[in-house]
This record gives sequence, structure tokens and C-alpha cells, in this order.
Amino acid sequence: MFVFYDFEVFAHDWLVVLVSPDEGYRKTIVNDRDELARFFDANCRKIWVGFNSRHYDVYILKAILLGMDPKKVNDFIIRDGNDGWRYSEAFRDITVLNYDVMQNTDRGLKYFEGSLGSDIRETSVPFDIDRKLTQEEVAETARYCTHDVEQTIEVFLQRKADFEAMTTLIRMFELPIECISKTKVQLAATILEAARCTYHDEFDISIPGNLRIDRYRHVVDWYRNQENRDYSRKLDTVVAGVPHSFGWGGVHGAIPCYSGSGWYVNMDVASLYPNIMLNYGLLSRSCNPLRFKYIVDTRLRYKAEGKDDPSKNAIQKALKIVINGTYGASKDQYNSLYDPRQANNVCVYGQLLLLDLIEHLEGHCQVIQSNTDGVLVRLPDGSQEAYDAVDDIAWEWEQRTGLRLEFENYVKVVQKDVNNYVMVGEDGHLKVKGAYVQKPTALSYDLAVVNHAVVEQLVHDVPPAQTIAACDALKDFQLTKKISSKYEGLYLGEKRLQERCVRAFATKDQKAPGLWKRYLKDGKLKKVEGTPEHCRLVNGNVNGTSVPEWLDKDWYVRLAEKRAGDFTDRRNKE
Repeated sequence: MFVFYDFEVFAHDWLVVLVSPDEGYRKTIVNDRDELARFFDANCRKIWVGFNSRHYDVYILKAILLGMDPKKVNDFIIRDGNDGWRYSEAFRDITVLNYDVMQNTDRGLKYFEGSLGSDIRETSVPFDIDRKLTQEEVAETARYCTHDVEQTIEVFLQRKADFEAMTTLIRMFELPIECISKTKVQLAATILEAARCTYHDEFDISIPGNLRIDRYRHVVDWYRNQENRDYSRKLDTVVAGVPHSFGWGGVHGAIPCYSGSGWYVNMDVASLYPNIMLNYGLLSRSCNPLRFKYIVDTRLRYKAEGKDDPSKNAIQKALKIVINGTYGASKDQYNSLYDPRQANNVCVYGQLLLLDLIEHLEGHCQVIQSNTDGVLVRLPDGSQEAYDAVDDIAWEWEQRTGLRLEFENYVKVVQKDVNNYVMVGEDGHLKVKGAYVQKPTALSYDLAVVNHAVVEQLVHDVPPAQTIAACDALKDFQLTKKISSKYEGLYLGEKRLQERCVRAFATKDQKAPGLWKRYLKDGKLKKVEGTPEHCRLVNGNVNGTSVPEWLDKDWYVRLAEKRAGDFTDRRNKE
């Protein structure tokens, strides 16, 4: 069913590694167009999976099959920064069922390899070598490329649910299998039968007719003012005693450096943007609104039935991709759903309707924070009467706006700001947000021990030194750093590194240098953010490795103490 693949292209050579876990083979083809053509003909109906293959590898494959020079296509894409499809109209003549595991926010395959604890050392064969490769260089490149394909398979397995959701949607809406090559938002546009249109009313802003805002009318007036219809503008103001920002994204407000205990109620608006689009007629004008409503209704039905039926649960998760992707696609000028007026109105409606709720809650509870689709409040005396008052306000708001609130109770809140917090539920479960407290995942595994120590300090008052002393897994101390193309390279002190992605650790060796990066534009060196003054790099596999004697645990303790301190301030502690 699958062929996992990766190309490496040089001035006078190319090679591709092809792995099929289903059939248990791996194959390397070097400079042999005919062999590649035979392989492709035999496997053209399989799904070809790569990392960043949508932007690179699929065009190298097509170029070689068409007898073109892959190096010219490589330079067109990599050196000149062009989209691969622009190179030749002939690319349209070859259909590849290409599935790309890379997502828009990814930091690259090497970063994922670092998070997975895998070997992230680069090949010693330079890609700008201007001669034929030796046999030894070909062999080393093949080993390097094979490792990347193996890691692509691992990323695919970590994200297999995304692939299954895509195939579920393709089957459900009877789309051709070629749609597997689309992004999620491109697939959403196809399912919603979107037809590209050109609009010239991006800032034709309206105001919800059912608003009941008096105390904060100046916020409504800000959106009415034509001078503010600019994405660079925002309104900073105080709402319910809390600093808030309004603009052309979601509303944000929070008591800075707050910590407290009591009865907290988090009220999130269920599917805020999709329901605003439906209830207020703000869906992209380029698509079929009846199809969108059908998808929303079907998903809600399957979500309810899916509690006891795994197959229906899988379908509702797949439909969620279409629903959630529609708003973002309406802001994407390259998507058929593009309709910036509708997107801007959805955003404005969301902010004002939430402000409406906050205004009515004020005086009945303390607002702790608000975000794009919800508000967190603390009941003044923790009584049932106080809760009932809040519940009544919420019910009236729901009836008037056509939106629905989901309640969740918490007993402790510690927040640095609206994007960084820890909440403790009644049953002890944690809701966390922010890089300092986020629980690590297989594909994002940096400073895991520090994050754990910060949470333990904030929630249970466990000193970071105690948490960090108890950890003996080297991987939990790793900090993976990857530089972008605007930097010439990484440096460990004065030594230029071959790698552009490294795994750094703090070392007790006071003579060890720090990690630096050199700007390509002016040649200036800059210390890599967040790294210790004295670094040791371990770019090989670290899985299962215990903490060595040279690791400076005190550096991690100091970092955890500082980060925990950023969350707390006695002026806001209750």
C-alpha cells in the first residue's frame, strides 16, 4: 500500500531510497532513470509517503521520469525558492499518489529525529560538491538517506490518525484517491465544493444585531471606526478589571502572574467559529453552505453515537478536519475557500459576543482570563448560589446568541498570561498551556524534566531540585536546536559544526564553549537562544541512556526555578 521515499540530489548524481514496510523491502536507486521508471510503473497506484515531499521529492521524481536534469529542478526549488510545480507544465502528465507527513508548523525532520531521541548527525558528503561522488560517498549518502526514510516512517506512525482521517473523508465523499495528495484545507475546499472567487470587500465589517453591550461600548465603536480596519491595529483596554486586547485575531485577556485556589468555572464556546459561520451566515461565500451544515450535523450525530461505536467515532474525527479547517482556509489566498470578509466578520463576531458574555458576568464572579473561545472565572464565595447566578447568565446568553457553552470546574489556577497556565481539575487532572509546562510528546521532546519540574512546583510545591535529582534519563534533559536558512551555520565556540540541527546539554565542564549561530547576511554571531553557557552536544541516539557524570543538573534546576517564578507574583496571589 505504501512506498516511503526520499531523494538526494547532487550536481552530477542523484539517489533515492524506497522502503515498503508492507512488503518488507528497501531499495536504493542511484543515477538509473530506467530502473526508477520500472519501479514507478510497478508501484504507481501505491501511496508514496515522504517528508516535505509535496514541495520537493515529488517534483524530483517527476523530473527524472520525464528525462529532465534533477539538479536543475533541485536548484529551482531550493536555491531559488520557487514552487516545484512551476518548473514545467509536463509535471501534470504524471500522477503520483503523494502523501506528505510534514505539516505547515513543523520545524523539519531533523527536529523530529531529535525529539525521538534518534541519531541526528549529518552526512559528511557536502550537497554542493561539484564532481561525481565516489563509491564511498554514495554509500554514506545512501545510509544517511535510509535513516531519514526510517524516521519518516516513525513520524507517519505518530500521525497515522491524520492519514486515516484523510482516507475516511475520501471514501465518505466518494472522491478520487488522487485527493490524498492534497493538504487538509485543500481537501476541505474540495468536499465543500468551493469555487474560487475574487472579492473586494475585505473590511466590510458588520456587528451582531443581538449584542447587549453597554459598559464596553467603546470596543464596538472601535470596530465601527474605518481607521481601525487594518491588521496592524489593535485595541488594548481593561475589561472586568483585566487587561484585554481586541483586534483582527481572537480576544485575549488575563490577570498577569495570577495564582489562586477556589471554585473556578471555565466556559468554552463549543465550536465557536463553525457555529458563528452557520448561525450568522458567515461561511465562505465560495462554497456550498448546505454541504457544510450537513457535515456539522453529521459530525454531531456521529460524535454522540461514537461513544459506543469506534467506526463512527473515527468518522466524526475526520469530519472535524473539514469543519475546523474552513475558517483558516477562508484566510488563505491560495485556497478556493478564500473569503477574507467572511473570515474577518467571524473573528469580530466571536470577540464581541464573548465580550457580551463577560460584561454580564462582571459583578457576579471574578474574570481570571478570556481567550478566543472562552472565559475562566472564579466564584466569589464558592457557593452553589454563586454558581447558579453564573449559570443563569450563561443560559440567557446561549439563548440569545445561538451558541453553546461547555462548563468545566477547576480548584486551582496558576497563570503567567493567557497563553501560559496550569489548571487543576476537581479530580486532580491538569489542563496546561504554554512551552514551559506543556507535557512532551514523541515529536516535541525538549527539556522534558524542566517542564515536569515547573508543573510539580506550581501544583504540588515540590522544589525543582527534588524533581530533577530524581530523573536519570538523559533524553529528558535534551534541548534540540535547529537553525533556518538565514543562518550560515552553527558553532560550538569557534568550531563550525557540520550539523544544522543539534542536541545540546548543559555540562559541568567550565571550559566547554557555548552554542552560537552565524547570520548569513552580515556574518555576525549570536548565541543560540535558551542554551547553556557551557554545552556538550550528543547527536547520536540517546534513547535508554542514563544521565552521565558530566551533566550539569544545577543548570536545569536554575532554569526550572526561573520559569516557575515567571508564573507567580505575590501581588496577585490569593
